[in-house]
Order: sequence, then structure tokens, then C-alpha cells
Amino acid sequence: MATIYEVSKLAGVSLATVSRVTSNNALVSDKTRQKVIDAMEQLGYRPNSIAQSLASKRTNSVGILVSELHGPFFGQMMAGIETELRLAGKHVIITTGHSEEDKEKDGIEFLKSRNCDALIVHVEAVSDEYLFDLCQGDIPVYIMSRLVPGVEQNCISLDNELGGYLATKAVIDQGHSDIAYIAGQQFKADARNRLLGHKRALAESNIEFKESLVYMGDFKETGGSEGLKHLVESKQSFTALVCANDEIASGAMTCARELGYNLPQDLSIIGFDNVILARYIYPKLTTIDNPVNEMGQMAAKLVLKNVYQQDKLVIKQTFEPGLITRDSVLPR
Repeated sequence: MATIYEVSKLAGVSLATVSRVTSNNALVSDKTRQKVIDAMEQLGYRPNSIAQSLASKRTNSVGILVSELHGPFFGQMMAGIETELRLAGKHVIITTGHSEEDKEKDGIEFLKSRNCDALIVHVEAVSDEYLFDLCQGDIPVYIMSRLVPGVEQNCISLDNELGGYLATKAVIDQGHSDIAYIAGQQFKADARNRLLGHKRALAESNIEFKESLVYMGDFKETGGSEGLKHLVESKQSFTALVCANDEIASGAMTCARELGYNLPQDLSIIGFDNVILARYIYPKLTTIDNPVNEMGQMAAKLVLKNVYQQDKLVIKQTFEPGLITRDSVLPR
């Protein structure tokens, strides 16, 4: 097995330079880096990761905490993070919090115990105060899809209030005024803010907000089906349904067909997130774009810039939603 000394000799550089290359240190010219890489490939040399960690005091691993492993939303988020980190030679350790405070805290402690160089967390149940204190600790922490006062520089966030506003405005602009809404769990900041945006769009158009036209569900397909059944059984009149995410919209659309609705002629439906299923369900779902894959990439870049000192990275931390028009909303 080749050694670092043989790589150094073949490349004509010092041992320190080889070490810098294997640890992705930016203080090596592209020409020198390529000489070392060529020598390693020629000799079949693979750096010893344990030795690298001891020398650099880095594990080259980043901990990721998400609410769930299932579903397209978190899949896109994790893919964005992992792809960006893997390109930089870093690995990820993933665990879940299931939107429960104790499980989120337990997941964070687990990742800290694995000596991760940094954490990227998508958490919904722990408080802003807990996250603020967490960001003051020894391990850098970056927060997905949430803006925490006092540590904004550690956050990658979406303007969910604007997204909720855009969703409801889209159906209002098509002539709808009897508009129902299926919300996500209100302890989640994104769900609360999307509902606030819905209310703002109604008020702007002088449409009365009616509690009876709102169903407090969850962010799953079952929330959509149960929500639509409840709204229909309440005998409320509505021609459009705004859903707090695409999974809710998918469940509502399935339920609507079971109840005999002809979509979208009998009921216009709009979602939120623009996950992959939105393009393939029928009718194709009009929705609000939530660029979670790009947001995941940006979280990874924040880690690469701040923790691994990689320069020349363009960072964007605040994202704006946009309307994606497809086939599920018709003029009134």
C-alpha cells in the first residue's frame, strides 16, 4: 500500500502540501493540487481518514436532523445538502426528530456525540430560545426553513407568509371568493405563517375570513382527505381550496374524486412546496415553489465556508416563494 511519503516524492512536494490537499485546504494552488492528485491516483494512495481527523481535528462529517425520512420534501432537502457536501469530500450522518421536542433534542445530542464538525437541523418543536443557545455552543449549527431571532446568520429561510399570500391571491385572481383552507399544525412556524399570508390576501380583497372554512390538519395526505371531508360535511359553500402543502392537496384531490367532484371544474385546488408529485398528479397541481433543494445546498455551502474555510462561495440565506401555474385552478 502506498504511503504519503511516496506521494510526496512522486509529486515533488512536501508532506505538508500532500496533507493540505487531502484535507481540502484552500492554501494550495490548482497546479500543485493536481500534481498531488495525479500522484495519488498513480500510486493508488487513499488517505487514512482517522489519521486525517487526528491531524486536522476534523471528522469531515456533518450531522443532519430532519423531521421525517419519508416524503418528497425532506428527500429534496437532504439531497441538496448531501450532494454539495459530497462534492467537497464531506460525509453526512442523518437522524430524525419527528416534530417532537424531546426527539429533536435527543437527535441533536446524538449528532453532537458523533463528533460532527457542524450540524444542519430542520426542527419544528424546539423553541427559538433553545436554538439560540444551541448556536452559542462549540459545534456550529445551521437551521433550515426557519428564521430564529438573534442567529439569523445561521439560518436558511423561506418567506412562508408571502407564500401563503401568493397561494390565496392566485385563486382570488381567478375570481374565487368562497375559499376554504386546510392548514398544517400551528405549532410549526411555517404553517402559522402560511395561514397568516392566506388571511392577508383575503383582507386585501375585502373577503371575510371565516373560521368555519379553515380545517386545522397536518402536513400529510391524510390531513388533506380528512380536511376536505370535514369542510364538505360542514355544508359550507366554497369553490376553491388552498392547501398548506402539496401532500395535503394530493389527499384532498383524492378525497374530492371519491366524493364525486369533477376536478378542477367543480373545485379549484392549490398547494404549496412544488414537490415532485405536483407535476404528476391529475390535474397537475398549481402550487407555490419552495426551493428546498437549493436551500439545502446553501446550508451545505454555509458549512463549507464557515467551518471548512472554503472561499469563493456565494451564499444566499433568504428565499422567496413563487407561483407555479399548472392545471388545478380554473377561473370562477
